[in-house]
Amino acid sequence: MAAAASDSRTLFSDGVRAALHTWPVLQIALDNGFGGVYGQQKADWLVDVVQQYFHDNADLQQDEVEDFLCTLMNQEFDTVVEDGSLPQVCVRLMQMFNHWQQGALQQLSDSISLLTHTQTARAKVTAPHDSDSENDEQTQAMECENTSVNTSHQHRDPPQVDQDGWTLVGKRK
Repeated sequence: MAAAASDSRTLFSDGVRAALHTWPVLQIALDNGFGGVYGQQKADWLVDVVQQYFHDNADLQQDEVEDFLCTLMNQEFDTVVEDGSLPQVCVRLMQMFNHWQQGALQQLSDSISLLTHTQTARAKVTAPHDSDSENDEQTQAMECENTSVNTSHQHRDPPQVDQDGWTLVGKRK
């Protein structure tokens, strides 16, 4: 009997892993190093912590799970979740936990399979780069045109720096 309980708890842990690792917010955080050099270990730890949170707290409400997950993402991955996906992930986690509590292990297993088989392509954030030689030529031409304009009639005061180190920009005269 204890082995069956252990297996079902492992199944719930697999469900948490599937829900979190298919969550685009966590994917982006991992792919872009928001968790630091130990980002993947933090993601694995996150699965264990969330799974334990459900086991340690009876009758969790959705807002409690959202607050907990939001705090972890902010503290461990320097990520503020503002895309509207947090409630969806929390509902999914709560449904899986309810299946586990009710002994509906087949439904839990089906939910895990559905998540892992319909996983969307991982999003990747990249910095823009100028690889177009035409764009470079156009930019250089525009810069040359801008520098050839006679600016002798324009008068500007030297930049002023305030006490906080900000450069104050004034109007043209």
